[in-house]
Amino acid sequence: MISKIRNFCIIAHIDHGKSTLADRFLEITKTLREDEIKEQVLDSMDLEREKGITIKMHPVRMEYKGYILNLIDTPGHVDFNYEVSRSLKAVEGAILLVDASQGIEAQTISNLYLALEQNLTIIPVINKIDLPNAEVERVEKQIIDLIGNIKVSKISAKYGWGVEELLNRIIEEIPSPKTNDDKLKALIFDAIFDDYLGVIPYIRVFDGEIKPKMKILFKATGKEYEVIEVGYFHPKGRIKAQKLSAGEIGYISANIREIREAKVGDTIVDAKYPQTIAIEGFREVKPMVYAGVYPINPSEFESLRKAIEKLSLNDSALVYTPENSPALGPGFRMGFLGLLHLEIFKERIKREHNLDVVITLPNVEYKVILTDNSEILVNNPKDFPDYYLKAFEPYVLVKILTPSDYIGNIITLLQNRRGIQKNIFYIDQKLVEIEYEMPLSEIIFDLFDKVKSSSRGFASMDYEFIGFRESDLVRVDVYVANEKIDALSFVVNRQKAYEISRSIVEKLKNLIPRQLFEVKIQASIGKRVIASERIPPIRKDVTAKCYGGDITRKRKLLERQKEGKKRMKMMGRVEVPAEIFLEVMKIEKD
Repeated sequence: MISKIRNFCIIAHIDHGKSTLADRFLEITKTLREDEIKEQVLDSMDLEREKGITIKMHPVRMEYKGYILNLIDTPGHVDFNYEVSRSLKAVEGAILLVDASQGIEAQTISNLYLALEQNLTIIPVINKIDLPNAEVERVEKQIIDLIGNIKVSKISAKYGWGVEELLNRIIEEIPSPKTNDDKLKALIFDAIFDDYLGVIPYIRVFDGEIKPKMKILFKATGKEYEVIEVGYFHPKGRIKAQKLSAGEIGYISANIREIREAKVGDTIVDAKYPQTIAIEGFREVKPMVYAGVYPINPSEFESLRKAIEKLSLNDSALVYTPENSPALGPGFRMGFLGLLHLEIFKERIKREHNLDVVITLPNVEYKVILTDNSEILVNNPKDFPDYYLKAFEPYVLVKILTPSDYIGNIITLLQNRRGIQKNIFYIDQKLVEIEYEMPLSEIIFDLFDKVKSSSRGFASMDYEFIGFRESDLVRVDVYVANEKIDALSFVVNRQKAYEISRSIVEKLKNLIPRQLFEVKIQASIGKRVIASERIPPIRKDVTAKCYGGDITRKRKLLERQKEGKKRMKMMGRVEVPAEIFLEVMKIEKD
C-alpha cells in the first residue's frame, strides 16, 4: 500500500498557475467531473477567489492508475511563506512551477531553497506555454542554471497540455513514503475548528496507523484523546475512512474542544507508547508586523477574543495578547507576517465572524538596552522608553528580481529607504537579482507597491529577517487637545520623525470634527513638540440680536464668549472617532 502513495506539493511565485494546475489534476484523475470543475477549486475561501491568490494550504487526495496522490496546493505570496514550509514537511516531492512569460521570480527561488532544505525531490515545470509572449527556452535555461541539468516539463495548465505526462512523471520520480516503525507517529501540519466536531487536526502519518476508538497522546501538551473519526480530503469535503496508515495524509476528529491543545507541529502517538520520540516540528514562525486590534463596539471584546482564537488555530503566525487603550477600550496586541497577512485577518474577522475592528498603525519589534543594562523587546510604541543606552531595529535581506532596464529606478528607491547594497548579479542578459539590507520598518507599508510601480509591474520581491542593528530611534506621541492618544504613538528613526509627524497631524486636522473650542493637535518627542496644527472653533455670532446701541454691549458679549471658550478648552474632551484610526492607517500606506 505505502509503495502506491505519492505525497507532493506545488510551489511557485504568486500567480504562476498553481491553483489552475491543481484544477487540471482533479480533472484528469477524475476526482471531480468536468462539469464540477471551476477555477481555483481548492481555494475554498471567498477571499481567495476575489483576490485570485491562495492564502491557506489546501490538501486533496486523488487516485490515478492505482496510485494515491496526495497534493497540497500552497500560497505564493511572501507573507504566507510559513504555509509553504509547513506543507513541505508533510510531503516527499515538490513541483516547482515557473511562468513561461515571467520566468524565475523572487518567491520561486525562496520556495526552492525551502524544498531543498527538506531534501525533497524537485520536478521543475514551465507553465503557460500557450501565451503569445512565452519565452520557454529562456526560462528553461534559467531553471537549469538555478537547479542544474535536470529535465524540465513544459505544460499549459489552462488547456491541459502536458499535464497527464506530468502526472506520470510524479509517479515515476517522487519516492514513496518511508516508514521505520509500526508504532503510531503522526505530524499535525494544520488544523481547523468545527462548531460541532471541535478541533480537527490535519495530519501526515509517518509510522503505524490511526483509527477510530484508538487512544492517542499529543506529545507537546500531554493530552490524551479517543479518536472518533478519521478520513482524507476531497474537494467536496472530508471523506471518512476506516483508518489512516503510514504515508497517508488526512484528518482526525477526537472531540478536542480546546483550541490550544492541537498545536501545529505537534506529534501524535499511541497513548500505549507515550515514550515514542516526537517528530521534529516546524521552524517557529516569528511575526514581523505588530498592531493593536480593537472592536469598534467595546461590548464585542469577548466575541473578538473567541474569533481570534479560532483563526489562530490554523494560522500559527498569529500572536496576540490583551491590551487596553484609553482611546479605544479593550483589545489585543497582535503580530502578523506582513500587511497582506494583516488585511486578510481583518477581512476574515469581518466575513467569518461578522465583527468590525479598528487596527492601529502597524509597527515592528525593537530591541532596547535600558539604562540599567537590562534588555527588553518592544512591539508596542507606547512601551518604548524615553531614555535608553542603545536601541536596535530589525533588518531584512531584500531580494528583488527585475528586468535590467529598471535597475536604476529600484536602486534609487532602496537607497532612499536606508538600504545597504550587498549584491547585484545577472541571472541572464535580461534578468537581474538585487540584494539590499534594509530596516524592516522601511518595507512593511508600501515598498512592494513602489518596486512594482518603479518596474512597470515586472519586478518581484522577497525578504528574510537577518537580525537586529543599532539605530537612533525615538517614540513620537500624538496629542489631541492636550490628551495623549496612545493608539497613534509610533517609533521611528530620528531622521524621519519630523516628516512622518507632519503628515499625521495634518491629516488629523482634516479628519477630527470641529468643536466649540480650539483643538490643538501635536506630535512630540518627549516634551519637545516637533509638529503642530490647530482646529479652529465653531464660531457663533453672539451679537446677532444686537441692533444698534452702545458698542460696549457687543464687546461684553464677545468677552463673555471668549471666557466661556477658555473654560470649555480647560474642561472639554475631544472624542476621537474610531474611523479616524482606519483613515490614518490608509494614509500611511498611501
